[in-house]
Amino acid sequence: MLEINNNNDDYIGRLKPLTFLAVLVIAILIVRVGYLQIYDGEYYARLADGNRIRVIPSVAPRGTFFDRNGQLLVTNRPGFAVSLLPLSEPNQVVIEKVSKLLNIPVEEIQKKIDAHVGFDPIRIKTDITPDVVTIIEEQKNEYPGVVIEVQPIRNYILMQEGAHTFGYVSEISDEELERKKEEGYRSGDMIGKFGLEKVYDKEIRGENGGEQVEVDVAGKPVQILGKKEPRPGYDLILTIDKDLQTAAEQAVDSMLAQIHANAAAAVVLNPQNGEVLAMVSRPAFDPNLFAHGISEKDWNAINTNPYHPMDNKTITGEYPPGSTFKIVTGTAALAAGKVTPEEKIFDSGTHWLIPKGNAGGEALGWLNFRAAMAHSDNVYFYEMGNRLGVDLLGHYAKMFGLGEVTGIDLPYESPGLVASKEYKMKVYEEEWYISETFDAAIGQGFNLVTPLQAAMVMGEIAANGQRFKPHLVKKIVTQDGELVREIQPELSGTLEIDPSIIHLVQDGLHEVTKSGTAARNFGGFPYEVAGKTGTAENPQGKDHGWFVGYGTFDNPTVCVAVIVENGGYGATSAVPIGRKILEAAFAIEEQRGKF
Repeated sequence: MLEINNNNDDYIGRLKPLTFLAVLVIAILIVRVGYLQIYDGEYYARLADGNRIRVIPSVAPRGTFFDRNGQLLVTNRPGFAVSLLPLSEPNQVVIEKVSKLLNIPVEEIQKKIDAHVGFDPIRIKTDITPDVVTIIEEQKNEYPGVVIEVQPIRNYILMQEGAHTFGYVSEISDEELERKKEEGYRSGDMIGKFGLEKVYDKEIRGENGGEQVEVDVAGKPVQILGKKEPRPGYDLILTIDKDLQTAAEQAVDSMLAQIHANAAAAVVLNPQNGEVLAMVSRPAFDPNLFAHGISEKDWNAINTNPYHPMDNKTITGEYPPGSTFKIVTGTAALAAGKVTPEEKIFDSGTHWLIPKGNAGGEALGWLNFRAAMAHSDNVYFYEMGNRLGVDLLGHYAKMFGLGEVTGIDLPYESPGLVASKEYKMKVYEEEWYISETFDAAIGQGFNLVTPLQAAMVMGEIAANGQRFKPHLVKKIVTQDGELVREIQPELSGTLEIDPSIIHLVQDGLHEVTKSGTAARNFGGFPYEVAGKTGTAENPQGKDHGWFVGYGTFDNPTVCVAVIVENGGYGATSAVPIGRKILEAAFAIEEQRGKF
């Protein structure tokens, strides 16, 4: 009996520590639960909400583009996107169904899921067809966690017209997203990639809204808890004239078809304020292809085109200016006192220092400045280069703004090149020869300009020596028409020469269209205009044809520059385009009561 009691005492003795330990653990758990409820309750409530509440963004429509007269250029159309709610465990069966429905590989969808960060829906495909929307909406139980986002799709109603100016939008890349996260961009957003869409992306993208949606454990939407309306982007009122843009495009296309050429560029601007009225670059592309995700077939067609449809040749194409550069050479020679307006120089067919002559081998005899400009006499301008020297010639070229970007509100502008001894030594490590000065004087050799720069040179003469920064946007406004910002004309340079010199150059350019190299094309033209033809040597093939001009002669409001790649003589390829553009511009102004 005594032994049994001793065993019970031992058992009870061992049980007491265990009981104490169990009570202690329970007490700790109760304290911890209390702590979590009282102190961290709000934090864990937010985590719980994060598991059952999703934010479905509502994409803000991008701002609309209008021409200077209120005509529609670029707008949006309704569209839809398929997105996945970011569940903790993506449903592989659903992913496979979505893959089959959208014809997108499972691997590509999984890649988007793996790269996604945050609670925003994972956008799988934009601009889906109505039948896909119907299937997902009618079979919601088959697609848990899949939602349809309403998404405005960019609509370039002119298609290829103005494509290089307006630009295009496309889905933001990973690299762009990394740079722009702090600006509110998210994966799947559409962003301006080119043209005005890129330059003014911040102003025209707007501010996205969204809905707070409660979902069940499978990610299926249950109810809408809150909603924020998106703020549309600002609209752009451009300097472009839609009717003139169309006329310019048609003039370029007609000539290319006629002479079987493939590439050209044309710029039309107002020399009095820098407003760009039209820009054409050929070949072109349809920016609508990018707005909903360009196919591999369409991209290959663009990317393999040897004439580079994606290049905006008006600002990126760098060409020898040919005889259009004689505007610079002639202005420099008169301004520097290297020649008088009436001094006559004899053209025997070649220059007396170096056997260089006119392109067609002509010998035009005794010529003063006005006649030499009208007939684009090489021998006369070789002598002007000889008297000036390349350094002084380069000084005046830079005074005209050559060798640097104009600052137009478009991306990827090229600076061109002003011929110089320094450039040749740096690139070729060779001394300069006088024959290269001769070449520079007539716009050959190392000289390079863009069509926009060529238009600016002509515009400076038309505007009596003033150079205005070219621009494409007049106003930025809200959708209600309230002014956000107005772009004022900006003087970017002045020719520091006597006004009488500019008037002499104007007279010489006027004579080009009256009795000179462009007279044949402007015969019977109802308005007085000035112009200059040019033919730029091209070592890779047929020469390029140039024309620059302005009108009316007494009241210049329109300046044009045209280049036709491999077009041969400018008088036969570029001048007819220039005439049609000037004709259309004056007809439009007359129709609108500006004459």
